[in-house]
Amino acid sequence: MNVKIWKKLSHATTALISIVAIPVLLFSSPLWARDIDELLTTPFVDPLHTRPDVLDKGVVLPGDTAPWQCKTSRDFSTPLSLNEAVDLALCNNAQVKMAWATIKVQAAAVGTADAAYLPIISATVSRLRTQTSYPDSGIASSEVTGNTVYGSFNWRLFDFGTRAANRQSANSALTAALADHDASLQKTLAQTIQAYFDVQSTHAILLAKEQGEAIASETLESARRREAKGIVARSDTLQANTALAKASLDKNRAMGDYQKSMSILIYALGLPAGTHIVLAEETDDGAKSGKIEKFAATQTEDLDMWLRNAEQFHPAIQSARAQWEAAQSNIASARASGLPTVDFTANNYQNGYPGQGLQSMGSHINSIGISVSIPIFDGFSTTYKIRNAQAQAEQHQAQLEDVERNVLMEVVKAHADAVSSLKNLQSSEDLLDAAQEALATSQRKYNKGAADILEILGTQGSLADAKQERIRCIAEWRSARLRLLANVGTLGMSSIQ
Repeated sequence: MNVKIWKKLSHATTALISIVAIPVLLFSSPLWARDIDELLTTPFVDPLHTRPDVLDKGVVLPGDTAPWQCKTSRDFSTPLSLNEAVDLALCNNAQVKMAWATIKVQAAAVGTADAAYLPIISATVSRLRTQTSYPDSGIASSEVTGNTVYGSFNWRLFDFGTRAANRQSANSALTAALADHDASLQKTLAQTIQAYFDVQSTHAILLAKEQGEAIASETLESARRREAKGIVARSDTLQANTALAKASLDKNRAMGDYQKSMSILIYALGLPAGTHIVLAEETDDGAKSGKIEKFAATQTEDLDMWLRNAEQFHPAIQSARAQWEAAQSNIASARASGLPTVDFTANNYQNGYPGQGLQSMGSHINSIGISVSIPIFDGFSTTYKIRNAQAQAEQHQAQLEDVERNVLMEVVKAHADAVSSLKNLQSSEDLLDAAQEALATSQRKYNKGAADILEILGTQGSLADAKQERIRCIAEWRSARLRLLANVGTLGMSSIQ
């Protein structure tokens, strides 16, 4: 090698080692530890740019134009809307937080895979004192004190695809982590919506039962007055009393169902168990038959279209598919790990070699070269690595098929619920109107003595049943239409609003 080139390489290596070693010696005191850590890590938070933008910009849900933000505080003395409930659930859900942390883990794994393409530079500086004595001889003892400096430069120039396969696997795993986070969001949305409308439904049923109890109480008082006047028999009063007792029992059961659904909602929102919340009141104006025609035209589109959208957009399927692709890359990585590699190395040693004592005379040794590593026999380790990677790929393929089947099944059920709820919505409206008119007619007839207690109790029961059906149908419709979007993986805040 040309002498001038050799000298330039030697000087360059020595300068590089000095640049690394001098700051270490100057700031080795613990007092500087924190400042040095910040100084060294801040400019290199993400030097290879593997951090996804979503970690900095936030998540934009399907159909939205801006990322959702967690609110710092919430006043629970005011009614809680569905949008606010969804915000709380997304911010407090442990699975969402875990999926978010997994994105950071996989981003770091991508950085590790990319770092394999870069050289590795290391330096070691030691302060040594070497004492040599010669017992049973006339030679005098000697003592040497000095510094040793070791520097190395290693750069892998070529392999047979190990680094490329590892990088592809890491990128696929990051894609899977991003999709898994989206799937966690959609799952949390669906669960929160279901819990929210369950509370709305049970609370409305409770109000209906309380109203039924009040009507039964009024009927009992009317029967007592009519019995006192001799207009009706004692049996009418007893039947009215029995109806009141049953109405009270139904109200108590409805109260239990309401408290249970409220506890489930509080748990879904990630709030303390004793938190008292009040939901915003829901009206059925938006559920009137004339206002659902436009929605019905899009909600009940062909099932095949919903299934195709789920296969294409649902993040759980995307996550499982990316994990399968990562497993495929791991097979290539395992195969390439048993093939040769080519590395470029450069080393600088001053006053000795690593692991040896200080030399009595100063020395400067430089070495530079290219090394080729050829695996000859590794005890069949590579063979079993390949088999392990192939088995994992088969496992992820089966997992992908299972996820697709489960997601599509949920879409089928949600679509059926949406279609059914739309049909039931009109029927429940007609039923409620008829029951209200029948009760009003029976009450007028009863007050005039043209009807008995059995008729009015029957119409009261029919009205209570009609109100329950109306409440149930409205809740089913509002819940089913949002759950269908969530099960397809396209539910966003704009759809909830």
